[in-house]
Amino acid sequence: MKNKKQDNYKKDKKQTPSFVLTLRLKTEVWQEHILEKRFEIARMMYNSFLKHLLKCDRKIRRDPRFKQACSLNKDDEEENQERKKLFNELTSEYSYPNDQIFHRFATPMIQHFSDNIDSGVGQKLATRAFNAYKKYKYGEAKKLNFKKYKMMDSIEGKSNNSELTKINKHTSLTFTKDRMIHWKGLSIPVIVKKNDEYAEMALLNKIKYVRLKRELVRGKIVWYTQLVIEGYPPSKVDKNTGLFKRRIGEGSVGIDIGTQTVGYVSDNDCKLYELAPNIDKNEKEMRRLQRKLDRSRRATNPNKYNENGTIKRGNRDRWIRSKNYIKTRNKYIELHRLIKVKRKQSHEMMANEVISQGNIIKVEDMDFRALQKRMKKTEVSEKTGKIKRKKRFGKSIGNKAPSMLISIIDRKLKYHGSKIIKIDTKMVKASQYNHEFQTYKKKKLSERWNEINGEKIQRDLYSAFLIKNVKDDNKTIDNELCKRDYEKFRIMHHREIERLRNLKSKSKLISSMGL
Repeated sequence: MKNKKQDNYKKDKKQTPSFVLTLRLKTEVWQEHILEKRFEIARMMYNSFLKHLLKCDRKIRRDPRFKQACSLNKDDEEENQERKKLFNELTSEYSYPNDQIFHRFATPMIQHFSDNIDSGVGQKLATRAFNAYKKYKYGEAKKLNFKKYKMMDSIEGKSNNSELTKINKHTSLTFTKDRMIHWKGLSIPVIVKKNDEYAEMALLNKIKYVRLKRELVRGKIVWYTQLVIEGYPPSKVDKNTGLFKRRIGEGSVGIDIGTQTVGYVSDNDCKLYELAPNIDKNEKEMRRLQRKLDRSRRATNPNKYNENGTIKRGNRDRWIRSKNYIKTRNKYIELHRLIKVKRKQSHEMMANEVISQGNIIKVEDMDFRALQKRMKKTEVSEKTGKIKRKKRFGKSIGNKAPSMLISIIDRKLKYHGSKIIKIDTKMVKASQYNHEFQTYKKKKLSERWNEINGEKIQRDLYSAFLIKNVKDDNKTIDNELCKRDYEKFRIMHHREIERLRNLKSKSKLISSMGL
């Protein structure tokens, strides 16, 4: 009976909605030293767990039954059953079927470091290593990455035992009502601003567990706590009007997202934007800092380079880093941090705008990882006779992060009991369809305009319009609905194109917009 209750509790815990509140810690120097030491211990524990799991994986792959299982056909039912049986035998013999059983192996190590790491944090580290191993095992990751020195940036507990009153009883990582973080003898105040109504409202809810995080900000280590709170985040209220700042709309919205742009069409509006337009301003500065870092490395480490300028592979000497190199590197890291913050902020604002247009949001199911990869085929240009570049959209996807925008929209929709609808890209083929003639025609990427009823319609906005009118099966376009709503879309489209052309006179637009 006890096991059933535990299983139900775990199931409920996973299904409970949650959100994260990030607050800064008011640390003293001696507390920072202890935290640095504990983070380093956590890093070594995590690497030890990964190393053990890799050993288990090597034993499995050396067994003759592994090759036998790999040779069996998945599509055949009998062979597939035999295949699964062999894999289960290998896992039970050499490895661990789940993270709960792996905790038994991790327990002696957790007990050894019990003066600095509590059992909850240790078990979470074991689970983290096991999840990384699972991705590698099932082909979702190419390799397992061990954490280098000072590369463990966050650790978390399993629960928040805030009901305990005595500080010396708070051995686990805990946030208490007096707004303090207690962990193994450390008591660190949490900074909550006086007029921060959002934080005050969020702290009224139940806290599931606590995460500690360190970040390099302007060349200095800053410590934060991330409180994982049960429920949905509180809605922000406009002080002047008393209304909610972010409200969800009603109706259907179609999104056409590219590597650098996003267009949406709703019942009331039609817009085409560049994704995160403010993040490209620091690229020149970043390239300058990269050249400076390279010159400094070569000047202080001549023994690490060959005469032709390449790095010596067999050289195991320690890299020497000057004080100026460290300062320059911190500037470079800070620029990366600012870009990350700007991109996240821009996507959050964009998601709020999209959600305000409607509650049924449809988007193509895009595989951005595939678009990042280089082309496998080698092609020769007909004009020049030279080999074409194999680069695709890796840089633009890395800078603009379109999949992040989709995940943020989906997260915000879940707060209102809804979720984003992903349509079948191959079946719908929105970029090729013409609702006037009900035909499909392939277009080059350079063709940014469609001709509908003798008028030029921007390709991305027209695709968003078609996606909006996809049927409930998420595979076919409702042509009758397209014909009914087209005139309204056409008026909104022309208004948006006029806005973009006025904007073009003031600033540069992305070429993929076709303006």
